[in-house]
Order: sequence, then structure tokens, then C-alpha cells
Amino acid sequence: MLSPAKLNLFLAVTGRRADGFHDLVSVVAQVDWGDELTAERRDGGPSSLTCDVPEVPTGDDNLILRAAQAAGAADGWKFNLTKRVPMGAGLGGGSSNAAATLKLIGAPSAAEIAATLGSDCPLFLRSQPIVMRGRGERVSALPASAMARIEGRRVVIFKPPFGIATPWAYKQLAAGAPASYLPPEKAEAQLGAWLDDASRPLEELLYNNLEGPAFSKYPALPALLDAVRRRHGVAARMTGSGSACFALLPKADHALESGIVQSAREAWGSQTFCVACTLSA
Repeated sequence: MLSPAKLNLFLAVTGRRADGFHDLVSVVAQVDWGDELTAERRDGGPSSLTCDVPEVPTGDDNLILRAAQAAGAADGWKFNLTKRVPMGAGLGGGSSNAAATLKLIGAPSAAEIAATLGSDCPLFLRSQPIVMRGRGERVSALPASAMARIEGRRVVIFKPPFGIATPWAYKQLAAGAPASYLPPEKAEAQLGAWLDDASRPLEELLYNNLEGPAFSKYPALPALLDAVRRRHGVAARMTGSGSACFALLPKADHALESGIVQSAREAWGSQTFCVACTLSA
């Protein structure tokens, strides 16, 4: 089963909650690329996980086995993960793996279980772009006019050699409060204005206030994004808490995709992770 990556097309962190988590408003779309997860029933014994990437932990702390345990499948399953989504990227790889696990084993009450595993997990139970609110557990559909502006858009995702820990990014954002947050009424107004005007392209929706702390520590991120915008004439943003970024292409264009990949590798080195894919709807 494909365990897809996600992109935050719009991400407004609006404030810190009493429980220590953050409230947000986010438009999130999955892409047609990601990890591959398989599940096989076996006779007895604890559920287990293997992975083709040695750096991926395969013990009980992995979200795949945590999801299985939460769904009552701590025994009798063998999972195998082919890992393509880089870690520390803000692409939702672990959360997507957890949601894929719940789907593969046919977990009852999957939505309730997903909400306990991580803020991004519930979005992966749906195949279409969605709006997330709260800490991510409140998921709602987009209107047809918005879906039409998202479906099938090509993107190039590029990630530098370093990752960014999500807890660190949110801690830095909180340190800059209240100026670092986008007030909830402004976030809803900004999103609502785009949703209500079908003539506004997807490029005008892009926003992410987690770029602030990431860019302060890692100036290589804004430097490349600015270069990509100037050189290739496309909209570009960081996704989630980073460090992965993406460029939104106006249309399918292999030469443009290759040019953006070249720009990323010229800036961040030949080993820079890059992939071209399509926003799912």
C-alpha cells in the first residue's frame, strides 16, 4: 500500500493550547509518491516490522507498531516498510505510515485511534486534500472549487541534507509569541478569501508561519527558495516544520522540473533529495 507524503499548502499556527500543543489551520494535500507498506498475517508471536533503511527504528516506538498495538493487533502481523520519504522533512512520513497500518489491518474506529497517534495521522485516512484545525484532529473536506485548483498540480519537493525536529520548530515559534502566531480570525479570513474566490490560483493560497524559526536558524532555506522563485518563476514554500520545501509548477513541464532539481543540487549539494510528483485529489 502506498503511504503517501503530504504537503502543507497553507499552514497557520494560531496559538499555544493549555495542553502544550498548538492550534492550527492548514490545507493539506497528499501526493502520489511516498513509502510502501505491506502487512502479512502470521501464526502467533508479536507483530514485527522490517525496513529497507537501517536508520529507521523498527522497535515498539515506531508508529507502525504503535498503531497496530492501539488497534488491538499487537500480535500476529508482519509489516514491511519500503522507506522513500526522508525523515525530519515535514512530509508526514511517520504519520502516513501509522494511517496506512490502520487501513491495512482494517482497524475499527480508525479515526479515533489516529488522533491519539499524532496530529497529522487523521488526514491520511482520507485520500483528498483537506482542512485541518485544532491540533490536527478536526478534519473537514474542501469545496469542489478548491479541489479543482489543487487536483493534478505538479510539484517538485527538495530537502537539504539536514532535518528539522518538529518539537524544536514549535518551541521556537512559541518563544516569539504573540507576534509569531497568526491570530485564528486572520487565518480563517485568509483561507476563506481564497476558498470563496474560484478565480484565485493555488499559488495565492501558499503560506507557512513555521518558516520563521526555520529560516532564522537555516538561512540556506530562504536563500534557495528565493533563487527558485526568481530563476524559474514559480511559487515555492517550506512544508510543515521543514526542512523539505516544494515548488508549485504552473503545468507539467519536464524541463522546468529538471531545472528546479538542478538549482536545488547546485545550492545544497549533489546528494540533495529531490522528487517530482503530483498533488492528489
